[in-house]
Amino acid sequence: MKFTEDQKARIHRIRDGIRITKVVATRAVKTKNGDFFVGLSAAWDSTQEDAGGMGADLIDGMGEGEQQLAISQRGMTTRQAKIAATILGMQVDLQAITNALGGGAISPAEHRTATNAIKRNYSNLIAEAVAGRNGKATEDEG
Repeated sequence: MKFTEDQKARIHRIRDGIRITKVVATRAVKTKNGDFFVGLSAAWDSTQEDAGGMGADLIDGMGEGEQQLAISQRGMTTRQAKIAATILGMQVDLQAITNALGGGAISPAEHRTATNAIKRNYSNLIAEAVAGRNGKATEDEG
């Protein structure tokens, strides 16, 4: 399907307006000696707009336009959330493999090899995410 210029502009406005307030990553390391599961979630410094949520009392005291501004500026952009998810993914992968080591399911040498590979692979992914498509991120992307 081909989008019109108006449709593309609308998609870009919506995409640029999305704010993400939480990133979740889960991993399981399966071995012949057992499975090791780790799940982490990270909440961004955000003002919650839902009733009774953290910061609800602050939002209730604002005017309508101020409420929207406070809510939208406190979350991550989709680009920032992708970087955050990559960082969190690395941490959860490292913890899962460490749990497998701690549980005796893998050897220290296997742990070392996996840890080095995880760090190398994620470092490359983070570098790509930060640099952007053209090799340099703009101020609003990072």
